[in-house]
Amino acid sequence: MKILLAEDDSQTAEFLRQGLTAEGYSVDHVADGRDALVRATMQPYDLMVIDRMMPGLDGLSLVKALRSAQMKAPILFLTAMGGVNDRVEGLQAGADDYLVKPFAFSELSARLGALARRPAMQEGARDQLRVGDLTMDLLRRTVSRDGTEIELQPREFRLLEHLMRSAGRVQTRTMLLEAVWDFHFDPNTSVVETHISRLRAKIDRPFDKPLLHTVRGAGYMLKA
Repeated sequence: MKILLAEDDSQTAEFLRQGLTAEGYSVDHVADGRDALVRATMQPYDLMVIDRMMPGLDGLSLVKALRSAQMKAPILFLTAMGGVNDRVEGLQAGADDYLVKPFAFSELSARLGALARRPAMQEGARDQLRVGDLTMDLLRRTVSRDGTEIELQPREFRLLEHLMRSAGRVQTRTMLLEAVWDFHFDPNTSVVETHISRLRAKIDRPFDKPLLHTVRGAGYMLKA
């Protein structure tokens, strides 16, 4: 499996190249955003790992250009820009996943493996998320289930977006606090439980089959 690695920090790039090569990937490394765009147009890649802050062409512009050129390979942003707005911006630009530095290589490897197992991206899929009969339109910022539009508050929308992007995988309380509230500590409040309850009341209770499941002792999972 072939990976394009766009990373301008030489030490990080070499660490990644060695680790990914040891796991059986073929890695092409570039340190400039424009070089990455040229390389990606010259040959197909199965996965791309892209930093956001690069010379020549920043990572956000690079991903937008790749998606505009109809390149559908899964893209993971690997960057020190870890704010909620940064992550939302990166995902809306067309990335499939977002990992913040410093990072554990084992987590990077697991995320790439998950991306590699995804079905090929369908046309228009970057603008919509779908789990069962639940649909989220990322451009219009709307949510509907079985044709019925659901009104969500901004934080509920962000929580649901994260759960839909992680569909089929357990999301712990800590993971949700970091991804949705940008808390890198436990504030010892019931904010997650409260929003999960509100979200469940809107997307599940009016319908026949539940999508939002509590995994006892672990966290929450959205699945059809």
